[in-house]
Amino acid sequence: MIRTIILAGLISPVFGQTEKHLKNLKQLTFGGDNAEAYFSPNDQFVSFQSNNAKWGLKCDQIFTLDIDKAKKDSTYKPNLISTGKGRTTCSFVMPNNKDVLYASTHLAGDSCPPAPETSGRYLWAVYNSFDVFVANPKGKIIKQLTNAKGYDAEATISPKGDKIVFTSDRSGDLELWTMDIDGKNQKQITFGLGYDGGAFFSPDGKKLVFRASRPTTEAEQTDYKDLLKKGLVAPTNMEIYTCNVDGSDLKQITKLGKANWAPYYHPSGKKIIFSSNHHSKKGYDFQLYMINEDGTGLEQITSESMFNAFPMFSYDGKKLIFSSNRNNGGTRDTNLFIADWED
Repeated sequence: MIRTIILAGLISPVFGQTEKHLKNLKQLTFGGDNAEAYFSPNDQFVSFQSNNAKWGLKCDQIFTLDIDKAKKDSTYKPNLISTGKGRTTCSFVMPNNKDVLYASTHLAGDSCPPAPETSGRYLWAVYNSFDVFVANPKGKIIKQLTNAKGYDAEATISPKGDKIVFTSDRSGDLELWTMDIDGKNQKQITFGLGYDGGAFFSPDGKKLVFRASRPTTEAEQTDYKDLLKKGLVAPTNMEIYTCNVDGSDLKQITKLGKANWAPYYHPSGKKIIFSSNHHSKKGYDFQLYMINEDGTGLEQITSESMFNAFPMFSYDGKKLIFSSNRNNGGTRDTNLFIADWED
């Protein structure tokens, strides 16, 4: 999913001392920006993206990380899955616990696509050269799932193993689409003006949770459209939504203001964990929150450091993995952390 700003965090001498749901917190990566770590169905490893310069990277590439090895060895280097060319994002492990789904720009060139001109605003780039691929454990691409003109990325897989949801602008706006696990039957399921993205399935595979912007005034709508023409999105005003897999029963879950994003269903299917800066006066303090599916019962989950995002529960519901800039020695590094989850 599109990345957010990474800022130096505050260092806590004891991880999780005020984070009652997170037990036995362990750091898995050490250096660079590491994000969007998602469990394999057997919960033994995660796929994620990193730009760690110590690994010779100039922009994000996709890796797989053995959880047990990373817990025991801080020098452990994950396995490169992507081609090493272009820019990549949004990986997810396939139902066979081997292959990895991810988006990449490598067909448009070997180099990292240049960062766009943002004129001082905080904006996300929506590269029209992104397509969705599947690679085997050795990094060989075995299938290209999208080939439409424009942005195709942010793909995740149903726990049922039958469907993929992704974001595309092929219809002229950034909307959610679904397809079969083999790439067939691609279908648009959201239609409201604004950015719809970062979607994940509910544990039973029947629903989706995602982040969305909904510009309402004429000025907001004009700004959104003008930015999209330039391949840009302003992510500073987003809320959490849910819908059925076919797009029906669309509901806005949060009405908090500012940026609410990176949602994921709690194992019960009745709550949603997400990242938000709604509480922050400065705008860059992102913490994890949890909320009931009906929009009630907001609860803060993290309190350490100034950036916590990309949470995912393990398939067995016992662990939570997320990205945080805690314990980064005052640098801008964002690392992966895993914890036992306690309700």
